[in-house]
Amino acid sequence: MRSLFGLLLCVSAAAAPYASNKLIRVRLDEPSGALTVTDLRTQHEWTQKPIGTWAVSDAHIGPRDIRFKLHDAVNNLDLTAQVILAADGPEFEVTLSGAGPLKSMVGFPFPFVTGKGTGLVVPMNEGILYPVDDASINNRRLVTYGGHGICMPWFGATDFQSGESYMAIIETPDDADIDITRQNGANLFVRPLWEASRGEFSYDRKIRYAFFDQGGYVAQAKRYREYAKQTGLFKTLADKRKENPNVDLLIGAVNVWNWDSNNVALSKEMKSLGMEHVLWSRGGEPKEIDQINELGYLTSRYDIYQDVFPPEAPNGLPKAGWPDDLVFLPNGDWMRGWAHHRHNPDGTQTIFEGGVINSQRGLERAKVNIPADLKTHAYKCRFIDTTTASPFREDYNPAHPLTRSQDRSYKMKLLEFCSRDNQLVVGTETGIDPSVPYVHYYEGMLSLGPYRLPDAGRDMLKYKPPTPDFLKFQVGHFYRIPLWELVYHDCVVAQWYWGDYNNKAPEVWERRDLFNTLYATPPMFMFDKQTWQRDKDHFAASYQQICPLVRRLGYDEMLSHEFLTPDHVVQRTRWKSGAEVVVNFGDAAYHLPDGQTLSPMHSLIR
Repeated sequence: MRSLFGLLLCVSAAAAPYASNKLIRVRLDEPSGALTVTDLRTQHEWTQKPIGTWAVSDAHIGPRDIRFKLHDAVNNLDLTAQVILAADGPEFEVTLSGAGPLKSMVGFPFPFVTGKGTGLVVPMNEGILYPVDDASINNRRLVTYGGHGICMPWFGATDFQSGESYMAIIETPDDADIDITRQNGANLFVRPLWEASRGEFSYDRKIRYAFFDQGGYVAQAKRYREYAKQTGLFKTLADKRKENPNVDLLIGAVNVWNWDSNNVALSKEMKSLGMEHVLWSRGGEPKEIDQINELGYLTSRYDIYQDVFPPEAPNGLPKAGWPDDLVFLPNGDWMRGWAHHRHNPDGTQTIFEGGVINSQRGLERAKVNIPADLKTHAYKCRFIDTTTASPFREDYNPAHPLTRSQDRSYKMKLLEFCSRDNQLVVGTETGIDPSVPYVHYYEGMLSLGPYRLPDAGRDMLKYKPPTPDFLKFQVGHFYRIPLWELVYHDCVVAQWYWGDYNNKAPEVWERRDLFNTLYATPPMFMFDKQTWQRDKDHFAASYQQICPLVRRLGYDEMLSHEFLTPDHVVQRTRWKSGAEVVVNFGDAAYHLPDGQTLSPMHSLIR
């Protein structure tokens, strides 16, 4: 009897039109391959929109799993999809298996589509929230394997009123993109895309979906924080400080870049103005570094292991490794990197194209250069440019071929060599979360890459007038959300980009300071002698507004972020230690429920 009952149960489950657990139900539309997910807590349905030409066959639906075959007509590729629901949580994982050449990216699973009143949650740099019906948002494709894509491999959507939401965690991000787009004037949606690995769909691709009945983007960020802990990406600054006590010098330190002043005199003047904690990024001569160290400042220098230039390029540009270490494209040409613009006396420019170095060769060079430098210069910190900003690269040079995954591995080994083997506090550009265990700060995480001022990486000291997109997105209060801080604030220090620093556009300096205050992140100052003399009181005031707070909350977890007004003018962050920060970005006073009044362009810390 037991055997007969069990058989009947299996037959009944296999015949069910959906897979489910106690919290969600997943239904397959067999003709298209689209999924519909019902949150059984709220009865909210999330429905996918089929895109492209696909053929579905051999579907099998079990109690907690769905398996079916797919044919991708564009790539003439046969795939197998498996959907497995969690035993007791509102989640499922999709695994896409197959093998064969790709001429186009694979766009499966399909996107979940939403209506007015919802927003797309995108961890582009610090993070952004796009209302799906906002016609001003342009289509955008972002890689999941570089700091100028998304800095954490997940995305989602949320209902603004209820906080019901879903998120997708891309568990195999080394060859993937997300596509933020709309079709035929409809609402925005976001979908995953799978790239080839050296021309092939050669390994399983995995993506995990999670559903929330409340909490919105904050709940999504906290779920990803748990995922980061489970997968070894999570390491706190407090733990890093145990390995290197100099990490404490970074907490609450303003990042200062200056090239035309006396290093020691400037450092002493900053100290006299009450700037107790400074990340001195310029470098200097050995005796200067020693004296700045004595002030209690964190001494650092610039370094790079990606770009290389031909012998005829100007002196001072890296040339070691040309041409043997160059990364090759699939067609055999060498990959172009940063281009150096030389300003000539007659007002013209000469452009020298640089190439990209193979990351294995770059690591080998760093293992020689950095220890030799530290024998004469007592730096406590090092900034490694581009390593996490640039995408992971495929290398088709027959002397040193690489997949993107191998490139990632060598780049992380470079950062680990700096922080662990050489006991340095380490910074790098923009940031991406595979590097969290090895890095202490990112220059550029606060700056939303697509919305910086034009050509922000050049002529950093030159004033550039704010553009409409810069004002709307970069320093505007409506779209930005601190996704990175909600996940990693107590793991890595986030800063502005060095061409997008606090005083870059003086007319929005106060707005940047307020974001630093709200997120408990330190400012960055860049200036020449003239600017310092003119604005040093402003620099000191900006430091005093932000850095003592960051010193207090630097090791703290950001528990929540919320908009207190519908126009997002007033925002609040709450912290694990019990602290609360409220900021008013508007031009009118805001009255808090406890009777306190928050003046325009001011913050309240309690």
